Amino acid sequence: MTGLDGRRNRARKGGFASRSEAERAAWELLELPGPEAVARMWTVGRWLEFWLSEQENRLRPNTVINYRSIVRKHLVPALGAHRLNKLNTRDVQRAIDVIARKKVRGDRLIAASSVHRARAVLRSALSEARRQGMVGYNAARAVRVPSGVRPHAVVWTEERIKEFEEFGIRPRVAVWDLPDVGRFLQAVKDDPLFPLWWLVALRGPRRGEIAGLRWEDVDLVAGCFSIREQVTVVNGKEVIGPPKSAAGVRTLALDDYSVQLLEALREWQRRNFGQVGAKDRVFRRADGRPVRAEWLTRRFKELAEEAGLPPVRLHDLRHCAAGAAGAAGVDLMTIQRDLGHASPVTTAETYWVVFLEVARRSVQATAALLLKHAKVRMSLEAASQA
Repeated sequence: MTGLDGRRNRARKGGFASRSEAERAAWELLELPGPEAVARMWTVGRWLEFWLSEQENRLRPNTVINYRSIVRKHLVPALGAHRLNKLNTRDVQRAIDVIARKKVRGDRLIAASSVHRARAVLRSALSEARRQGMVGYNAARAVRVPSGVRPHAVVWTEERIKEFEEFGIRPRVAVWDLPDVGRFLQAVKDDPLFPLWWLVALRGPRRGEIAGLRWEDVDLVAGCFSIREQVTVVNGKEVIGPPKSAAGVRTLALDDYSVQLLEALREWQRRNFGQVGAKDRVFRRADGRPVRAEWLTRRFKELAEEAGLPPVRLHDLRHCAAGAAGAAGVDLMTIQRDLGHASPVTTAETYWVVFLEVARRSVQATAALLLKHAKVRMSLEAASQA
């Protein structure tokens, strides 16, 4: 405030019971409308747009893009016209129920995971509104969402392949078994990017992680490579950033064969591209350009089709890496760390189908041990009559 002498003086007043009470007094002192009055001027749609603009410097670009899509497709149509200060749990519950009944791709209902994400985005936005004193409570917090079952991967069997070839019926997530992975690697052994396909099948890095790998992150003497960054695609452009989560920053060991592959690759690049710098990408195309993440997806699909294998995504090779490690006797905690998962629960739930095969082999071995010590084999005929 400016005093009679022309100097600026800071107005001070104490005795407030809480920070929010002090902030309210500051609004009144400045003759500005308080947060409740401001909230009356805002619709939910307007607040969501403002909140999104505030997140652009806090979240990953792809996350902001996904949030914007959720707001535009689901939240604004259902709640955008509501007054922010009047929004209640009943309003939000109705909106979530409407979103859950949406149809996508013909008669298929929207995925339960999409409904969960819509509620999560709204809850985050309303949490910020509450923090700023614009709403008294978070109307999305107590809202119920449909329980969704995450689609589990299944292995391509002869029966599933026949259904796909004859009727176009394809599981939501289907992966190769180890013999199919072997056939793929055999088919691409002469491909210039064979070391990349091999490492993805063996160690399971994500597409953006392997595309962003630099030579400075590869230690061929120690026999390991580190995941420190990844390539993501934002609005058609590649962006370099940190891995998906803190658990994604990790160091992966290499076997002798992988070390030899990478040594040969580096020597080939030296002969064809000149000096190989520490900042150079490990995997480059024949013309020296770094491989692009989206191009890898297309190239993998082409190679799989040429090999006559059933369709899987490049990302599904992570299943293969997990399955191969499990079959080799690697424990779940190590597999979790190598895949960059924050929790072994995520690993077990996501890759349960490959661990089921391991579990079958384990129970066969356990049964054989038990029968050996029992020194008697139960008659199957007697068992059927029991």
